[in-house]
Amino acid sequence: MDQALTTTSTKQEPAESGFFNVQPSREQIFDLEEHLRSMPQVEMPVTNHFSHGVYGRELLIPAGSVLTGHIHKFTNMNVLLEGEMSVSTEDGVQRVGAGFVVVSPPGTKRVAYAHTDCRWLTVHGTNETDIDAIEREFVVHTEQEYLAFRETQQLLKGE
Repeated sequence: MDQALTTTSTKQEPAESGFFNVQPSREQIFDLEEHLRSMPQVEMPVTNHFSHGVYGRELLIPAGSVLTGHIHKFTNMNVLLEGEMSVSTEDGVQRVGAGFVVVSPPGTKRVAYAHTDCRWLTVHGTNETDIDAIEREFVVHTEQEYLAFRETQQLLKGE
């Protein structure tokens, strides 16, 4: 997850409250995200890691947080470094622990609930070190931006 749209107002575990009992649709994730924007936000510190051709964005997610991720333009890898969370995946909502790795296809939009304090790492292939430039290159913030990006990519490919 890359976005600090969170709340800790949920008093029940997701399984008890019905949260995440079914795979949320993309529209439901956007609706939830809009709702979360109106709630108190939680600080989620980011640590940036750089290596030759690789950028890693590590997010510290406090226990009890609900969050949504950015829409990524390209395939990227995500690793749960520490903790336990329920997260939407291409195979449905899964409760996962440290060591969980998922490769996200372009356009993925995730939602998660942190059962414990978590550390989530998103990995991108780039030599860029300017964080704002990396964000412009790899993520969009709305469905409309993603659809416009895809259309531009198809035009560039001559499709």
